[in-house]
Amino acid sequence: MHLFLKKINQVLALIMIAVAMLAAGPGAARAHEIRPAIVDLVFAGDGTVRLGMSLILEAAIAEVGAGHADTDESPNAAVYDDLRLLDETALAAEFERSKERFLDGIRLTTGEQRIALDVTSIELDPVGDTDFARLSRLVLTGSLPPGAREVAFSFDPAFGPSVIRVPDNQGGHSYSAYLGDGSPSAPIPVEGGLSMSAGQVFLDYIGIGFTHIVPKGLDHILFVVGLFLLSPRLKPLLIQITAFTVAHSVTLAMAMLGVISLPASIVEPLIAASILFIAVENLGTDRLSRWRPYVVFAFGLLHGLGFAGVLTEFGLSPAHFASGLIGFNIGVEVGQLAVVAACYALFGAWFSDRSWYRTRVTMPMSLAIGVIALWWVVERTGLVA
Repeated sequence: MHLFLKKINQVLALIMIAVAMLAAGPGAARAHEIRPAIVDLVFAGDGTVRLGMSLILEAAIAEVGAGHADTDESPNAAVYDDLRLLDETALAAEFERSKERFLDGIRLTTGEQRIALDVTSIELDPVGDTDFARLSRLVLTGSLPPGAREVAFSFDPAFGPSVIRVPDNQGGHSYSAYLGDGSPSAPIPVEGGLSMSAGQVFLDYIGIGFTHIVPKGLDHILFVVGLFLLSPRLKPLLIQITAFTVAHSVTLAMAMLGVISLPASIVEPLIAASILFIAVENLGTDRLSRWRPYVVFAFGLLHGLGFAGVLTEFGLSPAHFASGLIGFNIGVEVGQLAVVAACYALFGAWFSDRSWYRTRVTMPMSLAIGVIALWWVVERTGLVA
């Protein structure tokens, strides 16, 4: 059995190296993730307000919706996929046909009064590699009513989630908030910006970290479930979860500080490969090796780079970097523990000491996780369209 596991580890190590090489090539791909629209709110000082938006315009036109983690889950997935094939001229024409609906879904209000907005600039990229989501850039402008002191922003969840940010004078953002369900932002002052306390940022980012695991982080959920399946005993499980958390906290902080950087086209396939590794190891052994916490720690370094993409999009303010980062990590940890608690409540508490637990629970579930992870490896390396 020891030799068998050694061979498995060697093969999977080669797979992960191959994944990295393939991902670095031109055919790299990611799953059809639904990324939030990033909206920068700027008051020009002349009575006008500007919204600079970066978003997957095709997802907004198709109304894929904020309730999905992947565009393929939406009933409008076929429409979205067709839009992704259009060149910039054809996509601009499609947007023009749906512009009225789009503008109706973007609300900027002062008190009870809605501020009329219009699209004053649109920048669309060529089709390029359709394995990647295409980001479009729009500028919307409007006139502030006389005497307006603050505004609130909301984004129709039919278009997907959004992040509203207020740039500051230091190249960062004095305010950022994730709006996933169409709720309006906090009132944002027209003059002086919006100041958030470290405590507010801390609490907000706990929620962001949690929702990044449950329900949106299926790959991270499957990784944690894989850890649970081999040994549902509390102590070794907590050791592994802690190793994973410490590792992703380190690389997340380093990535946010600009110390390290890897493109998603490399990180995402390797995350899938880490899940595959855990699943295959579960199938090959019935006991927890002393090396597994170290392996989990190494995989946590990868997952931390994946988390960094989330905080980068949110534009974490330098003034509250520490509180936001700590809050996000706590949210992720709580999300992971929620997954463990669910596994324990569903089958760990009832069946983990049964003689058939491995054959009827660990083996089939690990096999299912392995198949899903293998598909992600293939998909994210661009081996399939």
